[in-house]
Amino acid sequence: MKIFWGISSFQALAMFRRGLFYAFLSIYLRYFLGLSVTETTLFATLPMVFNILAQTFIWGRLSDRRQLRRTLILWGEGCGAVGTVLIWGCHILAPTPASSGYVIILGLTIVEIFWSMSNIGWSALISDLYPEKQRNAVLGYLTSIGGVGRLIGIWIGGLLYDGMGAMYEGWGFYSGALFFIPAAVMLFSMIPVVYLPEGGIRATETTETKCDAACQVASIKMFWIFLTAMVFINFGRNGVIIIQSQYLFLDTGFNVSSRVLGYIFNTESVAIICFGLLAGRLGRWVGDGPSVCLGAAIAIVYLLIYSLTDNLSWIYVASWFRGMADVIILASSYAFVSVLIPPERRGTLFSLFNATLFLSWGVAGTLIAGPIVDLLFHAGISQAIAYRAAYLSGLVMVIIGLSIQMFLVFVLMPKTGISAQRSGN
Repeated sequence: MKIFWGISSFQALAMFRRGLFYAFLSIYLRYFLGLSVTETTLFATLPMVFNILAQTFIWGRLSDRRQLRRTLILWGEGCGAVGTVLIWGCHILAPTPASSGYVIILGLTIVEIFWSMSNIGWSALISDLYPEKQRNAVLGYLTSIGGVGRLIGIWIGGLLYDGMGAMYEGWGFYSGALFFIPAAVMLFSMIPVVYLPEGGIRATETTETKCDAACQVASIKMFWIFLTAMVFINFGRNGVIIIQSQYLFLDTGFNVSSRVLGYIFNTESVAIICFGLLAGRLGRWVGDGPSVCLGAAIAIVYLLIYSLTDNLSWIYVASWFRGMADVIILASSYAFVSVLIPPERRGTLFSLFNATLFLSWGVAGTLIAGPIVDLLFHAGISQAIAYRAAYLSGLVMVIIGLSIQMFLVFVLMPKTGISAQRSGN
């Protein structure tokens, strides 16, 4: 229990500063610094690309070789805190608004190289500390607790973005408040991590599984198929996240204020909190693989509503569905893939699994959602319709990913019996 509360404290603080900082950064880049829709997506694309490269080729290998988990988290958070403050200072000194935007994008790219230590350390540590049957429930509880931190972070971010209505839109970032507070939270979040065990696999862990050599080969093949499914599912549902706040802020769209935007995002947070508590039970009832399918189906509903509605009430409903999908997919996909990954390769292969999530926020936005909006707008289509078209593209991608996942879970997996062999049943 002491270990769980240490991990959950870190998770709550991490989600607090992410909600505080990232929920409103897109509209700051778009409407205050004047970047195009596609350009704004770069703040998620470039940092996440370098994050994954660093996880895969540096930190993941180092984690496996030295069995380091806690140490990587501490170094990652410390470097992230220092880098965040430096980004604010450099972007204030830039000569033009557009160059300020690119300073933020490039600054986050550099910071993520070091911040990725924390990401891979956390992913591997959960598998080290908890047995297979507990991981779905633990991830659900952690996501729920993180949702509380996210809710508070988004609420405060919405207040600070315009100085609680007393300043101008974008004041929170330009004044530095939305840079300094996340940096301070990163440093504070290191405290509970100090009291966690280092992690690393036990010497006997690789012999506790009944998965023989042939099973190991089949398991890795299933891993790659699952990874393909998660690319489509995550890219489809998350590729529109960067443009979502812009769409809701749009004068010819819903024209919401920063506070209302916070309420919409926090409807998602409440759903995450509620369903995070049920994720473990859902995994036990239907299985982790089918749970991923269920989460993808719920994500389809969220994307469909955004694609069709012009009623703000339905946006709140869609946000609730998005929160449900997020927590179910996160908890069940992590538990599912942890069965497929051999213990001795957790650092390396978890970095690839993380890539499907981390790259989905930016790469899909830069290559698909952003260009769709910009091209349709320049072709004379209204901006609101252009944004909806981006949601339709995400919908198609999730449908493809769901089809692959269903084939894996209901056709391929029963033939191999990998899950049973892994769990020793």
